[in-house]
Amino acid sequence: MATQETGSNAAPKKRSKSFLIVLILLVIAGGAFGVSKYIHSLHHEETDDAQVEAHLNPVIPKISGYVAEVRVKDNQRVKKGDTLLVLDSRDFKLRVEQAEAALATAERNRSSAEASTHAARANIATSQAAVGAIDAQIEAAQVNVWRTTQDYNRYANLIKDHSITQQQYEQAQAAKETAEKQLLVLQQQKAQAARQTSAVTSQSSATSTQVGIAEASIEQRRVEVDEAKLNLSYTVITAPADGIASKVNVQEGQFLGTGQATFSIVQDNDIWVVANFKETQFDELKIGQKVIVEADAFPGHEFEAKLASFSPATGSRFALLPPDNASGNFVKTVQRLPVRIEFTNLQDSLVNQLKAGMNVNVDVHLN
Repeated sequence: MATQETGSNAAPKKRSKSFLIVLILLVIAGGAFGVSKYIHSLHHEETDDAQVEAHLNPVIPKISGYVAEVRVKDNQRVKKGDTLLVLDSRDFKLRVEQAEAALATAERNRSSAEASTHAARANIATSQAAVGAIDAQIEAAQVNVWRTTQDYNRYANLIKDHSITQQQYEQAQAAKETAEKQLLVLQQQKAQAARQTSAVTSQSSATSTQVGIAEASIEQRRVEVDEAKLNLSYTVITAPADGIASKVNVQEGQFLGTGQATFSIVQDNDIWVVANFKETQFDELKIGQKVIVEADAFPGHEFEAKLASFSPATGSRFALLPPDNASGNFVKTVQRLPVRIEFTNLQDSLVNQLKAGMNVNVDVHLN
């Protein structure tokens, strides 16, 4: 009986020692892990709220029209300037021809106005010459009036003495009256010529104004021609940058409106990471610090990078409906601030295999 009791007491003691050893090892391991994490946290800041980003250039038509050709496929690599879509251009070609015809008409109108201006200026010269000729005739008529008046006055004195006949007196009187009437006619002709000169001058001014209007019309028509040609060029939609086309949701015969989103060109030659750090992690973050990026798509591979810049506001500020703390519904939550992280080792072949939207983990080296 004593031997059995001694054996049963030894077994629990042995198990107790084993349990104690395992517990001590677990505590030591946990403590070592905790200490290592604490030491790591003193020199690192980490977050898994991060994604790969890239420039997405939307392919948007600048004019409305029906799709005539689709020259790109899903996931096709394209270069800047490559033709992606071609819209039906027949209407736009007609508009170009119409604008060019209107320009030609405006140019002919200007030529006509210039010809009228030249003719009016010639008429002014003719009218001025006519006025000059009449002035010379008036001077001669005034001399004739003076001479016939002198003759009449002498004959009037002689008729009183009966030194001349009545016929001679009447002839002198008729010559005087004829000269005066001729002078009056010439003066009226001069007034008429002056009025005609004024009218021709006004006409010349009017035709000069018409030339200016015609030139303004030509400039307007030229703008319309340029606009029509520009719209015609918009019927060929080209790639805005080098990259890879996304899913092409466009079919031939489809109507596209101005500004309608179709698909995008993803620039895979310039990618970066946007990591959203908690505001409590920003104490020691600085631009230029070394960053190690690990992508879920390539486990175990470390990408070299650096902290490039900080967002000017938290992510919630850019939300469609940002929170309004002044409304009385304030609940304090830790905010996150986007940080831009750029890759530094561009010789890494896997960098070019990262795609926009991939999840990554970032580890910022504080020291």
